[in-house]
Amino acid sequence: MTSTETAPPETRSPWPALWALVIGFFMILVDTTIVSVANPAIKAALDPDTNNLDNVVWVTSAYLLAYAVPLLITGRLGDRFGPKNIYLIGLVIFTASSLWCGLSSSLEGLIAARAVQGLGAAFMTPQTMAVITRTFPPQRRGAAMGLWGATAGVATLVGPLLGGLLVDGLGWEWIFFINVPVGVIGFIAAAILVPKLPTHPHRFDYVGVVLSAASLFLIVFGLQEGEKYDWGTITGPISVWGLIGTGMVLLVLFVLQQWKTRSEALVPLQLFRDRNFSASNLGIAAVGFTVTSMSLPFMFFLQLARGLTPTEAALLMIPMAVISGVLAPFAGSLLDRIDPRFILIPGLVCVAGGVLWNASLMNVDTPTWMFLLPSALLGIGNAGMWGPLATEATRNLPPRQAGAGAGIYNTTRTIGSVVGSSAIAAFMQARLEANLPGLDEAPAGLGGGGAMPDAVAEGFSAGMAQSMLLPAGIMVIALIAALFIRRHRPQHAD
Repeated sequence: MTSTETAPPETRSPWPALWALVIGFFMILVDTTIVSVANPAIKAALDPDTNNLDNVVWVTSAYLLAYAVPLLITGRLGDRFGPKNIYLIGLVIFTASSLWCGLSSSLEGLIAARAVQGLGAAFMTPQTMAVITRTFPPQRRGAAMGLWGATAGVATLVGPLLGGLLVDGLGWEWIFFINVPVGVIGFIAAAILVPKLPTHPHRFDYVGVVLSAASLFLIVFGLQEGEKYDWGTITGPISVWGLIGTGMVLLVLFVLQQWKTRSEALVPLQLFRDRNFSASNLGIAAVGFTVTSMSLPFMFFLQLARGLTPTEAALLMIPMAVISGVLAPFAGSLLDRIDPRFILIPGLVCVAGGVLWNASLMNVDTPTWMFLLPSALLGIGNAGMWGPLATEATRNLPPRQAGAGAGIYNTTRTIGSVVGSSAIAAFMQARLEANLPGLDEAPAGLGGGGAMPDAVAEGFSAGMAQSMLLPAGIMVIALIAALFIRRHRPQHAD
């Protein structure tokens, strides 16, 4: 190992650095939840002339795709050049592209700006987990991951509420402008409080980067645009299934290339020999799919079929965010003492149950207050799944592989999210056309302003409710993965 930076003194508390990094992590999470609330307003402003929902969903998918692809290498960049340096670079990119998003005057321009924003987030996210892994001893990481989980809970509260207020009061542009002052504060805090950690030399697998990027893009584009092209020909010899099939072939080639790489692979497959790392990665991919995909049909239902404002829709998420934020630190503190499955499995069951409960209520006659009940159940579930998965994925990682491991974990989470975003877009459109025959030929009215006629609202609600079954079903994968996690052996500080 070579070291070009000075390690922090052993007596230095790691908590101030973590709090500084949490500001940026919090901003990334808030930005995701803000956009889910603002999607109907963005569609009304930038894409009012079509009845297709998949166009505006690209505002989310482009961000997630640009976020997922570089994560494997940005984790390594943190190992090579220091997590603090890479984090600060990502924060600058994220903040500047947020300004670009707010200034966009077309849907295409906004999608491009969101892609750059996702790139900035990709630089930032692995560094947070790498710093936890490298500065907190194994027996104290549960508490640190508890803060990480609480941050996610608070972000789910602040994001929708802030998004609703900004969209209603100032316009959708301000959900991006708000990142600028937060980014400046986060930069100053990280520059002062985050220590410079020892660096490790790494080679970068550029072939692996190209293969992983191409495979992800083709799969996501095919899934999201499939319904638009009736799962047939896009242009000339190019078909939807051809794109998806090519993406799957490239994905297999990527795995084989990683397995045969004699120098440092982009994905060190030996990390998957750790059972908890493998199970946690599978679980977080399913969780990422569910959390991203469940919010899209729910928010469209509340704002278009029920006529709620963005703020009113966001208020229904308060129980989930408050309960998750309160319980997550307690769940984190327990992780260092008990079998993580005792927290994780009930959490996953609660999330699946909350999604199904919401789906059963999604019709034009349900009293609005009743949506607070599944929101509370989702809050309990969220508190019990984020921390345990992250803790068990990183607990046994050696310092040299901290960045790579964090990059892989965040990549699988984000791949789950981007596939969830694209899959739910296709599923929503399919269920809409099944419940509202002739939608493609009807005058544009989804997100274009004005109240839905009762007959349309009923069919729209049914389509959105049926769409919720997809994220609920995917949680079964997370539950199966959780069963394979082993209880860690208590370790003592050196």
